[in-house]
Parts: sequence; structure tokens; C-alpha cells
Amino acid sequence: MTTKQTPIGSGFGASVTAADVIKGIDLSGKIAIVTGGYSGLGLETVRVLRSAGAKVIVPTRDRNKAETALADIEGIEIEVMDLLDPTSIDAFAENFLASGQPLHMLVNSAGIMASPLSRDSRGYESQFATNHLGHFQLVARLWPALRKATGARVVSVSSWGHHFSPVVFDDPNFERRDYDRWGAYGQSKTANILFAVALDKRGQADGVRAFSLHPGSIVGTGLEKHLSQEELLAAGVIDENGQPVLDPTKNLKTVGQGAATSVWCATNPQLENMGGVYCENCDIVVLGQDAESEFQLDNNSTLTDSGVMSYAVDPEAADRLWSLSEQLIGLKFAI
Repeated sequence: MTTKQTPIGSGFGASVTAADVIKGIDLSGKIAIVTGGYSGLGLETVRVLRSAGAKVIVPTRDRNKAETALADIEGIEIEVMDLLDPTSIDAFAENFLASGQPLHMLVNSAGIMASPLSRDSRGYESQFATNHLGHFQLVARLWPALRKATGARVVSVSSWGHHFSPVVFDDPNFERRDYDRWGAYGQSKTANILFAVALDKRGQADGVRAFSLHPGSIVGTGLEKHLSQEELLAAGVIDENGQPVLDPTKNLKTVGQGAATSVWCATNPQLENMGGVYCENCDIVVLGQDAESEFQLDNNSTLTDSGVMSYAVDPEAADRLWSLSEQLIGLKFAI
């Protein structure tokens, strides 16, 4: 299998922050939408894009929560949208399209992790539905605005956790197999990467490029809410006092460091005329060891292994996921 996963030597490293990455970049006149933009990495992404002059729109399930979180950032637009509610996704997109604006950057940062089994109103498993299907529908509905930008980027925040599972095409919603919260999370994060591969292939003729990334392991974003303190301690991401362990060389990062690769993928000219790649530490990464990883909270040594699984950048799997996603949401992507 041919792959685009060749590092470009960006000059950035694991400890760089989003504020570092944006230096010298002027986003005046550019429009960005950031899902999950009122907490954790999404909030920092919003802050940095806005600091560079971009107009930023944040969709949210909870307007009051978003308004509170974003109160110290001037000029942010907040709109209602729930990634588990297809009707609200359509309404958000229709409202944006009605404005006639182009969309230069779409950062899909919202997500859930290792949650107990739950399903949306369609019966779809919540991690796959939130992390992948909701974003797939959002991109599909916003496609005219992305194309109108004549140079847009779609950035999907994936995770090293994609090592836990490929997309199980025969049973993506755990209807015939036992539910495993880490397997479900891994499948959804693999889907983020495959979506970037498929979208970039289809969108580049219209100037739309797509990227996916691992931000690092960051405690305190809210993503870890389904994990106990004991689990976090066993995983080595907090110490005995409950404080985050910070070591960028092991991908244990601050929020500012964690948002760096999202901002780099969304804005940096080094990626001009590129796309369909998975990134870590503000660079494209090589293929990793091609074997699924069984997550053990008492041994996090594998979490430092770099690289992307070949099944996550397989063009045939990407095309298959595209077709499955259209089928599951009942929408033909008009690309």
C-alpha cells in the first residue's frame, strides 16, 4: 500500500504550543468553525485562531456553558448544535449556508472517550456516532461553504487510541459483539483518520484538503470524565497527588501543547498542496507497527509509540467507510 505518511521536517517539536505555531500567520478575513470549541483543546484552538484574526464560530449543545467558557474571548459566535442529533446538525449548517459565507477552516475537535455503552435515537453506538458520524454529516452539509473558500482545510482530531481498533465494518454499532469501551473509542478514532483520507481524495479538486491528528494525552480537558482517578494514576497520566504528569516527549502535554497540531494542520503554509495525512507533534508521522494494541491501564509504555496504523490510512477502507457513513446517516455526500 502506498502512503503519504512521510514527515516533512516542520521544525516544530513535541513541546511547541498552539500560540507558538500561529506566530506570523494572519487569519484576517478567514472563517473557522470549531466543534467542541468551549472546552479543553477546542477552547484553546478557538482562542488561538481568534488571536490571529479569524472569525470563529462555536457550535454547542449548551449555550450557557459555552458563553461562560468563551466570555474572555471577544467576537466569538455561538450557535446551537448537537452531534448526536442529525436535525440540529442540519439546522446549524443551513443557518451558516444561508449567510453566504465561505468556510476556510473546520476543526472537528469535539469527542467522547471510553464511555459506557449508550446509543443515539437511531440506535448507533454513541462514540462512533459522536466522534465520526456527526462530523461526517456536518462536513457533508457544510460542503458548499468549504468549496466556496477556494482553499479550505478540514481537521479531524483523532487519537493515538486508533491503535485500539480498526473500523469493524460488519458490526460498527456493537449489535452482535460484546461492547468494549476502548475498542469503541479506537474504532471511532480510526474512522476520523479514514475520513480525512477519503475527504481529501474527493475534495482536493475543489481546493478542500483534510487532515487528522493525535494531540497528545492531556488531562483536564473533560475527555477523561469516564475514567476514575485510579485508572488515570495507573495509566501514568497523573501523579499520586492527582496532578497531571507533563512530559511532551511521551506525548503527555499541556492544553496549549495539545492544541498545537490542530492549529498547525488548520493554518500552516507548510502543508500547502498536501492532505489526507495523519499528524503528531506538528508533523506528518510514519506508519507505526501494524498490530492492534490491547490497552492496559497499568502499563502505558505503548502510548509513547509514534506512528499511524496502516489500516487507518488504507484508501480502500476509507472508501468503504465513506459508503457506510452515507448509508448510516441516510445522506449522499454531494461532492
